[in-house]
Amino acid sequence: MLMLSPDIQVWVAAQKTDMRKGCFSLAVLVQQEFELDPKSSHLFVFFSSVGNKVKLLQWDRNGFVLTYKCLADGRFRLPKVGGKKYKMSLSDLNLLLEGIDLTHQQRVRAI
Repeated sequence: MLMLSPDIQVWVAAQKTDMRKGCFSLAVLVQQEFELDPKSSHLFVFFSSVGNKVKLLQWDRNGFVLTYKCLADGRFRLPKVGGKKYKMSLSDLNLLLEGIDLTHQQRVRAI
């Protein structure tokens, strides 16, 4: 479970991401594709093409924090949305990372 401020904005990449990308490559992706500042207080979330890996990127005062989770079995069940990015609540992200299926929920907003 992520212990972050409840008012943090969580931005999820709608497209699958190459998991070989590191923090600086993901920051460029945030800046160019999302048109957001990677050094903001937002949390940026990227999933692999298979759906069993996730990377979380966040700026922390003087550098990036990159968190990586790889499921031993199964896949993350993501909602289907259009666009390049969408917003998700921190509570929904925590549910997703714990294995809850969010594919049928209507709580995300495509941007």
